[in-house]
Amino acid sequence: SLDQGVTGLPANHVTLKDPIFHFEIPSVAGVYEGTLNPAKNAITGKWSQTSADNLPLDFKRSDQTLELRRPQTPVRPFPYAEEEVTFTGGADGIVLAGTLTLPKGAGPFPAVLLIAGSGPQDRDASLASHRPFLLIADAFTRKGIAVLRCDKRGVGKSTGNPDTATTMDLAADSKAALAYLKSRKEIDGMRIGLLGHSEGAIIAPYLAGHSKDVKWLVLLAAPATTGEQTLLNQSELIGRAGGLSDEQLDASLGFDQAAYALVRKEKDSNTLAEKLVALVKESGLDAALPPAALETQLRMLTSPWFRFFLDYDPLPNLKAVNCPVLALYGQKDLQVAAKANLPLLKKAFQDSMNTQAETRELPDLNHLFQHAYTGTPAEYAAIEETFSPDALALVTDWVAGHSFSK
Repeated sequence: SLDQGVTGLPANHVTLKDPIFHFEIPSVAGVYEGTLNPAKNAITGKWSQTSADNLPLDFKRSDQTLELRRPQTPVRPFPYAEEEVTFTGGADGIVLAGTLTLPKGAGPFPAVLLIAGSGPQDRDASLASHRPFLLIADAFTRKGIAVLRCDKRGVGKSTGNPDTATTMDLAADSKAALAYLKSRKEIDGMRIGLLGHSEGAIIAPYLAGHSKDVKWLVLLAAPATTGEQTLLNQSELIGRAGGLSDEQLDASLGFDQAAYALVRKEKDSNTLAEKLVALVKESGLDAALPPAALETQLRMLTSPWFRFFLDYDPLPNLKAVNCPVLALYGQKDLQVAAKANLPLLKKAFQDSMNTQAETRELPDLNHLFQHAYTGTPAEYAAIEETFSPDALALVTDWVAGHSFSK
């Protein structure tokens, strides 16, 4: 539903008895029936849903790509300075590239380093035509706070091989970015904070516990369980939201656990790949996975990043944090669910007696902090909102309060 920003709802009883096309969406009690034209490029039909019957709904094939609306994306010219920067990363030969935004005035300014989540993220954390880090950087800089955001290792203009980088390698790159910020004369080195999203919210507490240069943290969708548990929770919640039966979920999670056991046991990547392919065939998933999708999955499962992430426990580093923290979760986040992670996060801060930590669950927001229908990743592209304005105001006001306080 384009008007509601809804996508990813499972349909069943899908039939084409030429020229009659029929499908049903049980989760919304919806039924569609239409007539396919002789040219097979248009369907004219009716949609019924609960008490609304026989509403006209026509489909027409188009060769034009639909341009996705992103009304929150900031548009130049900006009322602040933008500077393309490069600096040495966290390992020999690594050069990181990014954008430093500086408020008007002489400074020195408080500053924030943005740390993106997993995957090949560019400096704007671009996903599905959304650019959340551009939006967040714009909001901070307009508040008088400088912002550094970077292309991850091997992405955009940054060098290096992303396939060999673990979470700790990426943490070393973020540490280098923090040092670069501190080296700039426009930046007040005593007022630098970190904002991390998802995996970035694993890296930020690690840096805070290993550096005296971090004044505060904002953690968005911070995992507090081991990597394996995070992935299993994610698979179950997304599968259930997608309409999988209990039997299908059990089979899917069973496959995941068997694959993870192989990753731990088999140290040779080529042998591991062969055993994973055999496991896929044995489970029958090869019929449902296109070759390109299977290759992508195998590449991830055999990567150094995955081997490390599987057993990584974020809690010890969360307990080592003693600076102010704002930790936010979306109530409809299916990738890092608040129900599984928020209690652990709270307890970590209580155990370490960090009385400056604030934790909140925000209603109706997904993993990207968009207002969502089900919270599934399939919805991300269909939602016009890039980042909840209320959540953005909460974050920027909190950061300003801690950056400009005496």
